[in-house]
Amino acid sequence: MPLSLLEFVERWKASSLSERAGAQTHFNDLCEVLGHPHPAAADHTGESFTFEKHVSRTHGGKGFADVWKRNYFGWEYKGKHIDLREAYLQLQDYRDDLESPPLLVVCDLENFEVHTNFTGSRPQVYRFSLDDLLSDAPLPNSALRALDVLRAVFDDPEQLRPDASSARVTEKAAVEFAKLALNLEVRRVDPEKGAHFLMRLLFCLFADSIDLLPDHLFRKMLEIDKGRPANFNRKLRQLFAAMAKGDSFGVYDVKLFNGGLFADDAIIELSASDLTILGATATLDWSYVEPAIFGTLFERSFDPSKRSQLGAHYTSKQDILTIIEPVLMEPLNKRWAKVETEALALDEAAQKTKGPAYAKLRTQMQEKLIAWVEELSEVRVLDPACGSGNFLYLALKRMLDLWKEAQVFSAHRGLPTFLPQQVNPSQLYGIEKNIYAHELASVVVWIGYLQWLKENGIACPPSQSCAT
Repeated sequence: MPLSLLEFVERWKASSLSERAGAQTHFNDLCEVLGHPHPAAADHTGESFTFEKHVSRTHGGKGFADVWKRNYFGWEYKGKHIDLREAYLQLQDYRDDLESPPLLVVCDLENFEVHTNFTGSRPQVYRFSLDDLLSDAPLPNSALRALDVLRAVFDDPEQLRPDASSARVTEKAAVEFAKLALNLEVRRVDPEKGAHFLMRLLFCLFADSIDLLPDHLFRKMLEIDKGRPANFNRKLRQLFAAMAKGDSFGVYDVKLFNGGLFADDAIIELSASDLTILGATATLDWSYVEPAIFGTLFERSFDPSKRSQLGAHYTSKQDILTIIEPVLMEPLNKRWAKVETEALALDEAAQKTKGPAYAKLRTQMQEKLIAWVEELSEVRVLDPACGSGNFLYLALKRMLDLWKEAQVFSAHRGLPTFLPQQVNPSQLYGIEKNIYAHELASVVVWIGYLQWLKENGIACPPSQSCAT
């Protein structure tokens, strides 16, 4: 009989084999559990699926990847309890000669890490253990179970593409949060107060995931007090007070979250069932939530007439960009192209001279770039029926991309990369009569802005709040 998943887990939890002794047996056992042919059976030539794939290292020398499947993965083993970072660095060194597979997998016979390696998208890591393979719970940063992730590694890497994963996480987050919104509606909570409070909770989950709140503080509160709503409500009020002032909360120093969202410590008392729902949303990694999707899905959750559409199609980024690109970005791109051409001419002229003349031309080039980013930072975008803020969020993102082009241009020509002005949410204006949508639009824009800064390794300018 084929090896069962439970037998596989128990066998390898008990195993004390070394990497060399156990790697290929472990992988063949895994293939058997998943119903996937092992390398020798699937490819007797070893041209596309093989153990010990001979490779050249990016930084020189030769090596062997433990397992390789063309267009699927490179896989590196280590012995139990050995730091998997070393294995991942090895795979990165092999990556080019492995034809840059979409997934880089490392494993110590008991723990797995699946690192995405898709071109043009930020990396994502799925971490799980043998025990997690027996669980029906989704992984923290995904709507997928550990077993689903492994199946995707072997059969359909596209399922693990960060954009697809983000969509699944976002839809699950919206569905769970909708239950909380419905609870408040049933209790006849004032809609304006309810909207404001839900947006606070939503932003806390996001801030917790990107370390704006220290040490996953919000999730720890939910875990400690999940059966004690009175305790949680008391602490939540204290946390909001600390966020409103930039104050201490127990042993933690909490940042100032200025702006309207955290102006006071007001809360709505949550019940035990509310905390159960909130706890379910906290299992997700909110740093992966896609604002453009979440806004639409959550907007449906508080509109009874749209509630049946919660899992239905939402307006895609591509659809929104068909308006943003010609109306907003095309004139800005043309303006940047003119500035770039003029700056290049100054740079070329500077290279042909030296001394004071060289310094003067370089200064003129820098001043031209600074003038451009100041011009870009003065652009204002209005959406007169902004809904959940998707249009504004994507407009901001595209302007930030253009701002970054100027920063990269400056860096490549040896000029300072710090530009005094930056595109930011204060350039956006929206009109909306629905209270929930108005609150949601602000949070969607700020989440998108902070995600963009994080993904691009850019600190929030001192003159701006990186909270709300």
